[in-house]
Amino acid sequence: MAIAANIVLTILELTGLYLSARRRGWKLFQFYTQLSNIVALLSAVCFLILGEKAAWLRFTGTCVLLMTFFVTLCILIPMGVSFKEMMLTGSGVFHHTLCPILSTASYLLWEAHASVWYVPVLLTFVYGMLMLYLNGKGRVDGPYPFFRVKQQSTLATVLWMAALTGLIALIALAVTGITAGLDRAAVL
Repeated sequence: MAIAANIVLTILELTGLYLSARRRGWKLFQFYTQLSNIVALLSAVCFLILGEKAAWLRFTGTCVLLMTFFVTLCILIPMGVSFKEMMLTGSGVFHHTLCPILSTASYLLWEAHASVWYVPVLLTFVYGMLMLYLNGKGRVDGPYPFFRVKQQSTLATVLWMAALTGLIALIALAVTGITAGLDRAAVL
C-alpha cells in the first residue's frame, strides 16, 4: 500500500507543482508551501527508490506538509484568504489538502518510521529566518503576512517566529509520538 500511496503522492505533487509554476514562475520558491511540497515530492521518490531507508525524509516531508496544512487552515484562512481558493482549487487542492492528507496517512499507516523531530524544525526555522532577512532588505514582500517586518513591530515578528517554530516542533513531536504508539501497538 505504501508504494501505491507514494506513486499517487508523486503524481499529485507534480501536478500541483506544475500548476504553481504556471501561476508564479520562479517566485514559487519564495513560498513555504511550495518548498514543503518539493520536500514531500523528493521524499516520495526516495521512498520508491530506497524503501525504508527514506523513512527520515518521509517523516520530514510529512511534517512540513502538515505545517503547510495547519498554517493555511488555522492562520491564513482566518486572516481573510478564501477557503475555497486555498484548499479546494488550483494548486491549493494538491498542496494544501490532498498531498498533506495522503502523505500523513501513508507515513503513519504503511511506512517505516523515523524519529528526527529536529529536521523539520531546523528547515522551517532556516526558511523563516531567510524570509525575514529578505523582507528586511526589501528583496521579498512576504510572501506571508507574518514575514513583513517593515509592516509590523519587532515584537510581532518575534512572536510570529516563536509561534511558527513552536507549531512545527509540536507537529514533529506529535507525529513522533503517534508513530511510537503505532509501533508499540504493532509489537503487541
